[in-house]
Amino acid sequence: MNNAQPMDQTGPLETRYLAFLETMTNLRPSLHRYCARMTSSVMDGEDVVQEALFEAYRKLDKFDENRPLKPWLFRIAHNRCIDFLRKRGARIEAESAAMSADVVEPKEPAVLGLGQAVEHLVASLPPKVRACVLLKDVFDYSLEEIAELVDSTVGGVKAALNRGRMKLASSPAPAKSSRSTNPELTRVMQLYVDRFNRRDWDGVRELITADARLTVADAFAGRLVDAPYFSNYEKWSFPWKLAVGEVDGEPVVVMLQRGADTWTPYSMVRLSVTGQRINRIVDYAHCPWVISAAGSVTVPVSS
Repeated sequence: MNNAQPMDQTGPLETRYLAFLETMTNLRPSLHRYCARMTSSVMDGEDVVQEALFEAYRKLDKFDENRPLKPWLFRIAHNRCIDFLRKRGARIEAESAAMSADVVEPKEPAVLGLGQAVEHLVASLPPKVRACVLLKDVFDYSLEEIAELVDSTVGGVKAALNRGRMKLASSPAPAKSSRSTNPELTRVMQLYVDRFNRRDWDGVRELITADARLTVADAFAGRLVDAPYFSNYEKWSFPWKLAVGEVDGEPVVVMLQRGADTWTPYSMVRLSVTGQRINRIVDYAHCPWVISAAGSVTVPVSS
């Protein structure tokens, strides 16, 4: 009996995995765009996407290959967003009536008329209403697809769309506001930037706890001491520097890239501080879609 297998034969799981990689590559910016608007943060959105893709990878062996991957991945990402908002203490009770199957369906949902600009205005809506407006008015999903994604009915989706669009149409655009700044974080961030720009790696390490956690999105997650983090920055092929700035109102370290005659934002780094030292670094240098998805990036002129 000959048990040899052809060299090019792939099993069902490997085929599924290859399809997953291809779909993920093409869908990744859209997933981030959705999660960023659901969480009201391009960085939180990227963190949620990372968690969603990890969950999808773990469940891939149970996935029915006869189903399309895209709505399955969006469903996982949506559920992760809802979990994130619940953990953050978001109040979601207000949307229950709009999503109820017993709601009388309007003949046609109100039309907002704001095009894709709506995605920057949805933060005031309850999570599932927010999801319905985003999926319909930004991503152009059908009512049936949205109902499956958010675990509702077509009638519930219509009602949620009507309620959400009416609220957005009658409300002024929210004023941009910065999050409350921790003075200690600001001080440590400035020291971090100054020493980083001098390539004073020993000085940077003095600012960081011995057990600090490092996440380089799409590349590494673990203890900073186990990663060649600083030496990797020396390998960037273009001129760069760091600056203290804000992304969508949140204080962050912004990585700037030198252009022909100016410095432009390239990526960002999130720092967490305990006492006077950094205990966590989240670096988004390998996720170029994050900075481009931000509503605002502010860096002092002197940087």
